[in-house]
Amino acid sequence: MTLKVDAVTFAYPDGREALRGINLSLAAGERVALLGPNGAGKTTLVLHLNGVLHGGAGTVTVDGQRVDPRNRSGLAEIRRRVGIVFQDPDDQLFLPTVEEDVAFGPSNLGLRGDALAARVTEALDAVGMAGHRERTPHHLSFGQRRRVAVATVLAMHPSILVLDEPSSNLDPASRRELATILESLPVTMLMVTHDLPYALQLCPRAVILDDGRVVADGRTEDLLADAELLARHRLELPYGFAVR
Repeated sequence: MTLKVDAVTFAYPDGREALRGINLSLAAGERVALLGPNGAGKTTLVLHLNGVLHGGAGTVTVDGQRVDPRNRSGLAEIRRRVGIVFQDPDDQLFLPTVEEDVAFGPSNLGLRGDALAARVTEALDAVGMAGHRERTPHHLSFGQRRRVAVATVLAMHPSILVLDEPSSNLDPASRRELATILESLPVTMLMVTHDLPYALQLCPRAVILDDGRVVADGRTEDLLADAELLARHRLELPYGFAVR
């Protein structure tokens, strides 16, 4: 398994239980949507995958390596393997050019010269942004910035690509373009989203999280066709959208 979450629990300092015994496994190459209402624990779970949050019971392993915040060198490798693309690309892009932003992570791993240039080109090609490498990120459209944010993570050669609401604030054309890119990536993917049609398009499997628990795990089509299940966990398809 690329990712294994085993009986993970977590409570915030105010005593609020955010995760209540989460079990989740992703095989190499799987694309899985993580669904659930606001406050279900989705972000808390994601931040356990690379050790940002920790301290409760249970374990997380990535490519067989346990996420252990006490192991600094091991944690650095985990954070390379678990690449998180934030909802707002401006949280990820901070350097003068697209090329510099994409090179930042690999250069911190020690890549230099031709190897670094090749890694940057590879990542930008994967998201269709190679022609913008000299541009200032904040002069790009929102959709282009999101694609560059994905490239900054791909440049690290992650085992798992975690996407936080990838379709949010995108116009229809940008939404479609990003979907085409994500479908082409040969990487294990965990997509956190409220966009149920996007989940159906991109992820054959879906997991519903509510009140810190996994309440459903199965084929995305099957889960989204269950109107009672969706209603029970405050999830809604767009008006008129039919799964089957």
